Amino acid sequence: MLKDKFKSFNIILASASPRRHAFFKTMDLDFEIRLKPVDEIYSKDLKGHEITNYLAKLKAEPFIENLKNNDILITSDTIVWLDGKAVEKPKNEDDAFRMIKSLSDTTHKVVTSICFTLKSKQKIVNTITKVTFKALTDDEIWYYVNTYKPLDKAGAYGIQEWIGAIGITSIEGSYNNVVGLPTHLLYETLNTIAENT
Repeated sequence: MLKDKFKSFNIILASASPRRHAFFKTMDLDFEIRLKPVDEIYSKDLKGHEITNYLAKLKAEPFIENLKNNDILITSDTIVWLDGKAVEKPKNEDDAFRMIKSLSDTTHKVVTSICFTLKSKQKIVNTITKVTFKALTDDEIWYYVNTYKPLDKAGAYGIQEWIGAIGITSIEGSYNNVVGLPTHLLYETLNTIAENT
């Protein structure tokens, strides 16, 4: 469906995430990948979706001056939000253990923003999913960290991996958002852009 609507457009995904690449393919979208490095630095005054909105927009900036009339650039950012703070990607295995330990026996939020940048306009949307973990043992956490090496993931875990299967007791909102991209929001917004462009 989207493929037909966007025949005359060039969709650009500016993300190195293999999970986001897979979602785009699952949605039957024709797209290309472009990458440019960005220092993901934000003001500590920002909270929750303000952080992801800011970073998703920041990731688009290096591409803007080279966009053509038929280009749609898509950038996004995801954070784990717990106790009023962003839980970022772990620096090493000890950091990953500490992060997952902090998520054990509690509920946190996974916040994602998607920024759609066209030559003439820009639109940012976001969503939140609530995820609850059971009380995890130290052995369970270390097994996951040592086996799955989740150092590239916000919050140091992948819901689609072993830790999600044995540890997550409830989820409120989009599962795909926790994996890395709220595909329902991507679909809805692309449809709106197609209707209004």
